[in-house]
Amino acid sequence: MTFLSILFALLIEQLKPLRADNVIYMQIQTLATKIEASFNAGKAKHGRLGWWTMVGLLTVPTALIHYLCLRFSPFAAFIWNVIIVYLTLGFRRYSHYFTSIQLALSSGDEDAARRFLAEWTHRDTSDMDVSEISRITIESALIATHRNVFGVFFWFLMPVGPACAVMYRVAEYLARAWTEPDHMKNEEFGIYATKVFYWIDWIPARLTAVAFAVVGNFEDAVYSWRNYADRWADEVVGIILSAGGGALGVRLGEPEEKAMVLQADASAVDVDSLELESQPGAEASPRALQSAVGLVWRALLLWMLLLLLLSFAIWV
Repeated sequence: MTFLSILFALLIEQLKPLRADNVIYMQIQTLATKIEASFNAGKAKHGRLGWWTMVGLLTVPTALIHYLCLRFSPFAAFIWNVIIVYLTLGFRRYSHYFTSIQLALSSGDEDAARRFLAEWTHRDTSDMDVSEISRITIESALIATHRNVFGVFFWFLMPVGPACAVMYRVAEYLARAWTEPDHMKNEEFGIYATKVFYWIDWIPARLTAVAFAVVGNFEDAVYSWRNYADRWADEVVGIILSAGGGALGVRLGEPEEKAMVLQADASAVDVDSLELESQPGAEASPRALQSAVGLVWRALLLWMLLLLLLSFAIWV
């Protein structure tokens, strides 16, 4: 049932992608804002209480409906699984940005590519050249694919799969919503949301990196993962981008900046005097965007194949 639920949800999403500004997501964002306003008293413990309240309000009803569907009919449980996977997956949710950027760069319209990238990532892209646009586009695609697809896959495989998938997506959203906005930066309220999502995403992130390595350049992916992942400020981002970049043969991210700062702090030397080994691979280019699409699709097929084999083994 798990394999079929994911398969049907993926097929439905290919035909009818769920918009990022759909009603359900907007309601969840409104709920998160209300909980933050009600619980945020400036302490980390308030963030912990707010996080469990938010997650409980969404996962407990999901689990209860799943249980009732199982008691009523396996087919009802299957339909509920498909609905939840469809709502939590996001394989096509941001693909229009990626496609638009790819087409703009192919036609030489750099201004349009910068505009699409700014809408997607909310970054200042006015001074970016083609290589930087391509690099950030690939980085955003790999991270979005992990958090909107592979992370959901992993948690959907857990007991009470629909509730676990909802928990993962809500935890991922709260880690951003309660730490990234200007008024929330450096506040203790969002510390717990960041820490708990780190552990929730610990295994899925590494499985995603393994999938990229298996379907791409394995040796370069593993080498980059082992030698460069810890240079990113965000460990999970470092693992995914170092492995993904190695699998593609493309240099992603700017991890040397963090590494230089760390070494400067340790040795009390001037940062400008430090020289670090460059990452393997070529600079990102518009052609690399197509390679990234192939990498993601191959990784998705690998996950689906492994899930099919697992389902078959359990059935036998």
